[in-house]
Amino acid sequence: MTRRDVTRRTIKSNSLSKAAARPLRVQKSSGNVFADLGLPHPEQELLKAQLTLQIYRLIRQLGITQAEAGKVLGIKQPHVSALMRNRAGSFSVERLMEFLTALGQDVEITVRPARKPQGAVSVTA
Repeated sequence: MTRRDVTRRTIKSNSLSKAAARPLRVQKSSGNVFADLGLPHPEQELLKAQLTLQIYRLIRQLGITQAEAGKVLGIKQPHVSALMRNRAGSFSVERLMEFLTALGQDVEITVRPARKPQGAVSVTA
């Protein structure tokens, strides 16, 4: 390592130290990142993300390729790729539940009185 490399590393580490010294503004999450970001339909987006995560886990657990998963789900491999990257935007909640049943899962919907004035949607695996 040359003297110039050492100088560059020192400059970089000093820059990082200064950035780390600045106070960070932190805000407590509501529990729904989509609501925190002010996106439309945050409950639906959170539900889709939770269902997509279950699909991702099942495909990984089965050890199948995206092309094989596409055949099981009845969609093309690029759409499986999008699901694996948590890009479920084009799929409805109903379609995601159909994917779960195609992967050998039972999907159960339970309706009960809410504890708060506004009800919530959740996924339990």
